[in-house]
Amino acid sequence: MSALVIAEHDNVSLKGSTLNTITAATQCGGEVHVLVAGHDCQAAAQAATQIAGVTKVLVADAAHFANGLAENAATQALAIAKNYTHILAPATAFGKNILPRVAAKLDVGQISEITKVDNPDTFERPIYAGNAIATVQSTDAIKVITVRTTGFDAAGAGGSAAIENITAVADSGKSAFVSREFAKSDRPELTAAKVIVSGGRGLGSGENFKILEPLADKLGAAMGASRAAVDAGYVPNDWQVGQTGKIVAPNLYIAVGISGAIQHLAGMKDSKTIVAINKDPEAPIFSVADYGLVGDLFEAVPAMVKELG
Repeated sequence: MSALVIAEHDNVSLKGSTLNTITAATQCGGEVHVLVAGHDCQAAAQAATQIAGVTKVLVADAAHFANGLAENAATQALAIAKNYTHILAPATAFGKNILPRVAAKLDVGQISEITKVDNPDTFERPIYAGNAIATVQSTDAIKVITVRTTGFDAAGAGGSAAIENITAVADSGKSAFVSREFAKSDRPELTAAKVIVSGGRGLGSGENFKILEPLADKLGAAMGASRAAVDAGYVPNDWQVGQTGKIVAPNLYIAVGISGAIQHLAGMKDSKTIVAINKDPEAPIFSVADYGLVGDLFEAVPAMVKELG
């Protein structure tokens, strides 16, 4: 029994999502190999060798892997798939783009967004916006799995895996990279942040979101929002936390003016500590909050900033 993790990386370093996926892979039993398909990606491969639990790093280096095109990455994974009982990738846009192609070509069912490994063929995953947990057993010879990163701790350092250079598959020719535009922010990236301050429709306008900025600055936090706030045009789409946004699990999540629809709770309820501020004592957000404050957010947030000095 052995597992292959398809690494998400930028050719220089591994994304944090890869570390969580490696933890899941180690729980499937057997050896864990990491596939780094990229261009001039030796730095990312070297980083993978140092992760605890990894026994081998496979490197496919070619120019057409430089930008992570799903067609090429999936073809590379398929070229070595027969050597593995489990193929895993993070349940990010990266993994969700690649693994369905792999599962279809292997003619197996994909197991999506697992949060727990019960045994090598049985896994748990959330359904109904996280209101229920399904236990899924697979009899496929090769199990294709995406991993919800908030369900697993990041793998630590301490590994000493060997690097093996493998033959890169040819460019599929089915797609071409045109451009990539990054959102620029001085704040931490939302899915990697240790602290998140999120606002909801209760803030009333995009202008009022500025009241959260001093709090986020004091805490070194990323800023997020509920879907209601995003749909109302208060903040950009990439701030959205929830079932149809980003799944997060920071050490501290502060929800301000967010009522707590199930879709939002599905995206943040695994946070280590949740603080909710809402004027409605019956707001569903209080059902998952560790600390709740019923009151006017326009008074409470400045008071918190003052207390933080």
